[in-house]
Amino acid sequence: MNTSGDRLRVLLRECHLSATDFAANRKVTPQHVNNWFKRGIPMARMEEVAELLSVNVRWLRSGEGPKHPGDSRDIHVLSGMGTSRSDRSSVREELEMPVYTELQTQSPGRTAVSEIPNHKIRIARRVLEAMDVEQHNAICVAMVGNSMADKIQDGSLIGVDRGRVHVIDGEMYALEHDGMLRVKYLYRLPGAGLRLRSHNAGEYPDELFSAEQIQEQHIHILGWIFWWSTLNNRRHPATMP
Repeated sequence: MNTSGDRLRVLLRECHLSATDFAANRKVTPQHVNNWFKRGIPMARMEEVAELLSVNVRWLRSGEGPKHPGDSRDIHVLSGMGTSRSDRSSVREELEMPVYTELQTQSPGRTAVSEIPNHKIRIARRVLEAMDVEQHNAICVAMVGNSMADKIQDGSLIGVDRGRVHVIDGEMYALEHDGMLRVKYLYRLPGAGLRLRSHNAGEYPDELFSAEQIQEQHIHILGWIFWWSTLNNRRHPATMP
């Protein structure tokens, strides 16, 4: 790997990200990312990309020095103590996320969103760190249907942060609706109500629920969506349109 573009290509492969997905996250065109592969990452973007992918800027730019924060090719002393092999490898490891889906309950015809026993999805630690997600809060679900197309395609794996259930208008969340797993943009309504919006709004009109309907229909927010075979943009407050 002789250029920053070569190193970027490998990093995206390690994180299971396509050039198209990465481009969408960085708000550039796929052609921009392909140019970065060929010509190197622009200096103006170097620090941003290094932070997102949890690597050192110097390594990303030149290939010199430790790849990850906390790594050391030599035995350097940190606060009077050497960095152990386990410490150095931990920043590169993959972590497991439990997988949730709709499972049949004991009541005929009823489902509930529950964990699939002994089924895990592995994700690079740097993804959780970049998105500020605690491992114990991270679960995985699968998108069903085309209500979020072309944002999230049917069958895509989705990372959900159960630690973020407070609604920020316009962000995407996974929720359980009377036993059904759903993925929607959420907006708050007066009186503790909710607006559910699909990305494919032409085929799936907005749904409005009062606080009473939310309780009656057992609508429960599972968490904020931070990843779907790519990274989501960072959370930011948004106003209701």
